[in-house]
Amino acid sequence: MTRMRGTPVLLFLLVWMSAAWFGSWEFNPNNATRLFAAISLVEDGDAVIDEFAPMTIDKAEFDGHVYLDKAPGMTLMALPAVALATWATGERSAGIEKSMIDPRMGPFLRLRLRLAAASGPALLTAIAAVLLYDLALGLTGSAAAALFAALGYALGTPIWGWSTTITGHSPVAALYVIAVWAFHRAAASGRGGPMLLGGLALGWAVVVEYQAVLAGSAIAIWAAWNIRSHPNRTRLLALAIAGGVAGLLPLLAYNLIAFGTPFRIAYAGVKGFEGMHQGLFGLTMPKVPVLFEILFGDRRGLFWVAPVLLFAPLGLAALADVRRTRAIGLMAMAVVTIALLVNAAYVYWDGGNATGPRHAMPLAGLFSLGLATFWSELKHEWQRWASAALLGLSMAINLIVAAAEIFAPPEYRFPLWSAVFDLRFRRGDMRTWPSEWLGWTTWHGFELYLACALPLLSLLIWRIRRGFS
Repeated sequence: MTRMRGTPVLLFLLVWMSAAWFGSWEFNPNNATRLFAAISLVEDGDAVIDEFAPMTIDKAEFDGHVYLDKAPGMTLMALPAVALATWATGERSAGIEKSMIDPRMGPFLRLRLRLAAASGPALLTAIAAVLLYDLALGLTGSAAAALFAALGYALGTPIWGWSTTITGHSPVAALYVIAVWAFHRAAASGRGGPMLLGGLALGWAVVVEYQAVLAGSAIAIWAAWNIRSHPNRTRLLALAIAGGVAGLLPLLAYNLIAFGTPFRIAYAGVKGFEGMHQGLFGLTMPKVPVLFEILFGDRRGLFWVAPVLLFAPLGLAALADVRRTRAIGLMAMAVVTIALLVNAAYVYWDGGNATGPRHAMPLAGLFSLGLATFWSELKHEWQRWASAALLGLSMAINLIVAAAEIFAPPEYRFPLWSAVFDLRFRRGDMRTWPSEWLGWTTWHGFELYLACALPLLSLLIWRIRRGFS
């Protein structure tokens, strides 16, 4: 039993530590506006961010007041971290000038951001990596294939970097994995608990990012199909629906506190981004040239920042080609396709400041499921070595991204090199917790990470090669 538990525990520790070790800029509007709303809720009991408005371009206005302009899920997830920091330090925003030039504002926000990222996105990604490992192990029977998929997802894509922020991209990807794992487990066991968990994960994903309902619907349809012949299908379906409703309730509660009505969408009040008034809050029709840029373009191309995912379509095709796994393979394909089409239909498809196609990243977990099938079908040792090398390259790329810059400025061509490596990483312009809180140099903080992470990774590989799962 100890052997069976060891690999998931090591995997969890490696992924969580890797995400929590690094950080993103606290004044980036995507981080800041979510933090401002969380601070207001903790300190004042309301969601108004009037006093913080000059510090962010991401905001909504209603009835003469300024609010968070996004789905509130990440703000709600940040509340415990903000409350803990306020209690532990006794420091409140009221005593700090609302300006980036006030030397107290940076550390004030940074502490809350780091705690929120470590207890939110980093934690969810680590959990999802373990569940993806378990799911892939069950589907392929290969611990090596399962580890290949889990590492590819969590550390071989920009999910790593997005897990250092409090944006919704990595949490939605993780919640999709959690939902699929739970529904798959429920279909196999007939137990109601996993159905409840799966519904809860999908409901919460919508609170984090409203558009998560689109790809999430494919998961829900697959889950209902999976239990169609089960004698307790009505009860199981009711539990999934109950979980979904429970997951959505915090959204209604936030809207009541913020706006006095449960049915207001913050996007309706966005200021400064006129494209949000096109189509459905910025979603129009998918565009083929944009889709190409999302996958292959030198500015945002997915396969530049996550080359290991080049194997994923082959793996998903193989998954869908076998009767036993056809349904889950087709569902994963649907989720990936919907996520890409949603990104290609969005007016601001490139995400502004971003390393890679951030709006497409919810596909990462289920796309990476294909990596497990791909690995399991490799026949020759040289193929496995070559695939492992590409995974290693992907992990190295995303280590640099997570350490240096997940929010690459939009004006750079091939930002992976120019804005991330050359401008930031090569010069030691990184964010690690030892350099931010212990006074270490950034390179020493980076080297300490390697000293902790490489033994964990080596132990994981050793266990798999010894036949432990």
